[in-house]
Formats: sequence, C-alpha cells, structure tokens
Amino acid sequence: MKNLIRQNKGFIVFLLTLGVFRSAIADWNPIPSASMHPNLLEGDVVFVNRVAYDLKLPLTDISVSRLGEPQRGDVVTFFSPKDRTRLIKRVAALPGDRVEIREERLVINGKESEYAVLGDAVEHIDQVGDLQALQLREQNASASYSIQVLPQVRASRNFGPVTVPQGSYLMLGDNRNNSHDSRFIGFVPRALLIGRAERVLVSADITSNWMPRTERIGMSLRP
Repeated sequence: MKNLIRQNKGFIVFLLTLGVFRSAIADWNPIPSASMHPNLLEGDVVFVNRVAYDLKLPLTDISVSRLGEPQRGDVVTFFSPKDRTRLIKRVAALPGDRVEIREERLVINGKESEYAVLGDAVEHIDQVGDLQALQLREQNASASYSIQVLPQVRASRNFGPVTVPQGSYLMLGDNRNNSHDSRFIGFVPRALLIGRAERVLVSADITSNWMPRTERIGMSLRP
C-alpha cells in the first residue's frame, strides 16, 4: 500500500486539490432533466460559483463568511431539504416575501409579474408523449427571464399564498409544469445552497444524437 501511495502521490495530491477546489470555490453541474427548459437543456454542464453567497470550509457545508445575498432570478444549485438530492432551480422569492401562483402567474408581495409571449415549443414527457409548450418572458420587480408552461397540464397552476421564512428561499423551475421544486419539497434554507450557476461550460444533445451544441458554450445564466 505504501508503495502504491508513493508511486501515485502526484495523482492523489491532484485529486485532493480538486476536491477542495470543487467543494469551496467553483464546481460544475450537469443538467439531467427538463425542469429548467427553455434556459437549460439536458446535456448542458454549468459552471457553479460556490463563493457567490458564502465562503465555506472545504469539504463541509460550514459557512465561515457571508459574501453575497441570493437575488430573485438567480439560478442556484442546492441540496433538497426533503432528501438531500442536488438540484438546480431559480430563486423565485426571498425571505419575508409573500408569494403565490395564480393560473401560472407569479405574484410577489401582491404584485403580479408581467408576461410576454416568446413562441411555441414541443415538450416530450416520458409515458405521456409530445405536448405543446408556450415560452414566455416573466418580468417581476427585480428580474426578467424566460419560462415555459404546458397549457394541457393542469397541475401546479396555482400555489400559495405563502410567506417565505427568514433564512430560506422559494425555488421554482423555469419549466413550471414539469419541475419538482419548492411547491413539492418546501422552502430551501440558506445552509443548503451550494452556489450560483453562472454560465454553460459545455453542452451536448444527450436526448438525441449526442452532438455538441457549440452555440451554447459560454452562455450566461444571469438574469
């Protein structure tokens, strides 16, 4: 064993350094599902800034310093408060916000978001088939970004009203009728935030031909 460690100490040091770097400074996150359509696609790999909000001890979730505050519209990675699954969603509401969804329309502190139609798309759902999707620009008090709704799907059109507890956030997927988010898993405490997703690093069409999508490389995710 000692000889094996001695022969591979350079590689072991590299792995340890990489682990520290990924756990404390920067990370990457593959996108496995359609919950963030139309902004993130299956096969995207996004860069995650782990020091956007907190400086944490390497290899732990212990915050030693607050470096920034999550904002409405940020795309963030976090651990699910329900089962610790790693997820990526958008910050829809902040601590203290009164939030609800009325027939697909996001309402924050009594103010309804504004919407503009961007176009149509097709959403494929396993065991269901192809559904018509409508893509919209959602504008609330402080952020503007694209979302997608499925007019044929009745689920998740209404939610709340609820008040976001202090120290927690309400997360929504951009694909509003096809996302397992705070409507199902609850509010997300700050301690479970991993970091802010900044941009797409690489992308390939994993649902079809695995061809690279070069036009998505470097695409910003900031609202």
